[in-house]
Amino acid sequence: MAEQTENPLRDAIAEAIHENRVILFMKGTPEMPACGFSARTVAALQATGAPFAAVDILPDPRIRQELSALSNWPTIPQLFVDGELVGGCDIVTEMYESGELHEALGAPAAPAAPAAPAAEAPAADAGPQPLGVENRLS
Repeated sequence: MAEQTENPLRDAIAEAIHENRVILFMKGTPEMPACGFSARTVAALQATGAPFAAVDILPDPRIRQELSALSNWPTIPQLFVDGELVGGCDIVTEMYESGELHEALGAPAAPAAPAAPAAEAPAADAGPQPLGVENRLS
């Protein structure tokens, strides 16, 4: 794929992926997920303590369309690490449970966790919060 295309929205998505080591495209925001899959993915990421950027795909349906065309992955959420698609909710949850997510994010290993974290809002003292990334893609 060329560095710049004739599609400014797709270019903006590619730039966001390139500029953020860990970025989650999701429905809603980390503070207010708009679907259970996004909530579970955010909970797994937050449980690692690693910082991540997030983009809400809901304000403009073209974001989802262009993201899926770029990633060849049809569902949301989509997690990218170091510019590569990791996957969606099920993959991220499995990686969290096996400890692979901590490793991929460069986070300290977690104590053995019997199950994925709950998709609840983190407590105020829950540690590092995700990077606030404005949705520049709309």
